[in-house]
Amino acid sequence: MGDITGPKIAFTIPIFGGLNVTESTIIGWMIIAAVTILVLWMTHDMKKIPTKKQLIAEIIVTTVNNLVKSTMGKKHLNYAPYIAALFTMSICGSLVSLLGLRSMTADINVTMSWALITFAMITYNKFKYNGFLGYFKGYTEPVAFMTPLNIISEFATPLSMGFRHFGNIAGGMVITSLLYYALGSISKAIGIGIPITTVGIPAVLSVYFDLFSGFMQAFIFIMLTMANVGNAMPDSRDD
Repeated sequence: MGDITGPKIAFTIPIFGGLNVTESTIIGWMIIAAVTILVLWMTHDMKKIPTKKQLIAEIIVTTVNNLVKSTMGKKHLNYAPYIAALFTMSICGSLVSLLGLRSMTADINVTMSWALITFAMITYNKFKYNGFLGYFKGYTEPVAFMTPLNIISEFATPLSMGFRHFGNIAGGMVITSLLYYALGSISKAIGIGIPITTVGIPAVLSVYFDLFSGFMQAFIFIMLTMANVGNAMPDSRDD
């Protein structure tokens, strides 16, 4: 069950006045290590006639490539590795709660960092395809008095993406935790020493919020990333 007060500080590195390393950072590196080992195992000793593990790896790569191709266009398949990595970190960061760890995606610092990377990609492509003057001219379209709203809309993109993902996962964790404690209190109130009322219902909700909601939020996040970055490229989906 997660701590609804936020990620705990695991230790502090004595640099820059004290750099706090939270459990979200440690969990993130654990996921990176685990996924790296899994990928190396699945792609080791690849053959022309694929083995089962190689076939699974090829299906995953093909699925991601097709998703990026259909959303952003064949010319932008170079974004496929990032989209795959983003989805993997998001879904694994949510599902670690099933192992008794705190969901990494229930940390606003994590989801907002991903959103800011997306924002950096959007800005980069707008400069790349429109030029310096064209980028700032875009804020005045379709008419000049829309400039303030266009500026707000531009910076609202990473905020909405980061808070949406964080809010759904953190909200589910809070609801599950509160229900668990409430059912435990009911057991004590009716004089049952063993909190039997906490068995079943919290587990079902945990599967929903962690598994289903975690998967959906990861999918929505990568789709928004591809859509927003793709919109910054005029040749997106031309092919």
